[in-house]
Amino acid sequence: MKIILASNNQGKLAELQAMLAPLGLTLLSQASLGIPEAEEPFRTFVENALAKARHASAYSGLPALADDAGLCVEAFGGLPGVDTAFYATQFGYAKGDDSNVLALLAQMAHLTQPSQRRAALVSTLVAVRSADDPEPLIASGRVAGEIALAPVGSNGFGFDPVMFIPEFGQTFAQLPVSVKNANSHRGKAMRQMIVLLRERWLSIV
Repeated sequence: MKIILASNNQGKLAELQAMLAPLGLTLLSQASLGIPEAEEPFRTFVENALAKARHASAYSGLPALADDAGLCVEAFGGLPGVDTAFYATQFGYAKGDDSNVLALLAQMAHLTQPSQRRAALVSTLVAVRSADDPEPLIASGRVAGEIALAPVGSNGFGFDPVMFIPEFGQTFAQLPVSVKNANSHRGKAMRQMIVLLRERWLSIV
């Protein structure tokens, strides 16, 4: 079965492809089919993920999977949340992972205690069989940690270099890819999604 990933993020594509491979599913990026990015006007991860999945499915005529993920910083009342991808632009930086990290560290420079730097990475996955699917599959994952004082590690993408996970004593970017995928917010959400795909979709194929 072919499924469109409603994202142009190559990091997400690589992670999710690896996780779906055991199910015999082929994940295609929407960019490979010339599908434009969807509008994301909502303030919650689940609403934006659903909008992106329906959009990609409507354009392609295929089932679609969308991920809306972000960083929720406790000291910022849960922000940047759904605005994570564009976080740096509000402070005059160019859009991009490195800029986001620089902007975040600058905004948190006055918060030096671990208790002041608590944050969570959140991922919500939504899958639809068609643009009009009345029963989308919804899965979510969350990993709590602390924002490091400086980037450490070269694996991963996004905020991985500054997302310190006390359980491992390292940032996500320091962990082997297999360990990170197994314990990341997206990994947790994907495990839930795989259960749902097997139960709801693959059992009737």
